[in-house]
Amino acid sequence: MRRRELITGITGAAVAWPLAVLAQQPRTPVIGLLGAAIANDWTRYISAFRHGLRDAGYVEGDNVTIEPRWANNQYEQLPGMAAELVRRQVTVIAALSTPAAQAAKAATTTIPIVFTTNRDPVQIGLVASLSHPGGNITGATNLGVEVEPKLLELLHDAVPNAKIIALLVNPTNSNTDALLKSLQPAAHTFGLQVHVLEARTEGDFDTVFATLHELRADGLVSPGDVFLTSRSKELAALTMRHAVPAIFQDREFAAAGGLMSYTGSIPEEYRQAGVYTGRILKGEKPADLPVVQGTTFELVINLKTAKALGLNVPHGLLNAADEVIE
Repeated sequence: MRRRELITGITGAAVAWPLAVLAQQPRTPVIGLLGAAIANDWTRYISAFRHGLRDAGYVEGDNVTIEPRWANNQYEQLPGMAAELVRRQVTVIAALSTPAAQAAKAATTTIPIVFTTNRDPVQIGLVASLSHPGGNITGATNLGVEVEPKLLELLHDAVPNAKIIALLVNPTNSNTDALLKSLQPAAHTFGLQVHVLEARTEGDFDTVFATLHELRADGLVSPGDVFLTSRSKELAALTMRHAVPAIFQDREFAAAGGLMSYTGSIPEEYRQAGVYTGRILKGEKPADLPVVQGTTFELVINLKTAKALGLNVPHGLLNAADEVIE
């Protein structure tokens, strides 16, 4: 071989070798995180999700990348964001709320999806069954549809003479109709008239509380909607200002001065979603991972607020509480 040909061959091999090595290196997996809320409002839940990822062996910036998409409580943006993540060909989609899960499911039948929801995922069509989800989707749930009648029952226990109850919902949440149906039997059992009030932005809150006065409502119930949950502190302050006994599906509401809260552990739900996301990154299939169900629920009663409202909370209800704020 001529010397020039030998040098060219060596040089070519030197260039080709690192390229070949790079081609053999595995691609860092990408999690498309799809959320309905405002990112800053969901910090503690995303921390729980990352905790679950770490439990499964994945750390953001080390061996996995997270690409977040937040709808900022504008649920109508979720389908477009889900479609964007599909075009991006992310490894797995973590859909962290019911509206986000529904948008992700509609966007792809191939990319694995891990959801969180406070609804019954079978009832709303996310999975075929809890034990055998089927398809490309699984996740964690607090089974909130079963919780909604309990909220009404607990408020009735605290305010036994109540006749008129208002239900605060976000009309942009596609699960509102199912929620209302789940409450009808409980309302009938306790002889309650239930009036539905709607809030899709903070600007609607003044109208909501003005309507409460017009109705002479004896109490207020609000379910676990992403937007309403993110405004728990503001709504707690309003219920105190307007002297309205209220129960929300978020502990922060009672901690901020609302009368009561009743909910499952949302951080644990998100941690479990992180664990499942990690297991899927390791090669497990969503169809083989049963939906994780929350088994513990927390009742918090703000006794200081009850006294300010002139309520004599029954001892049985206080004894049932996991936490009494005095």
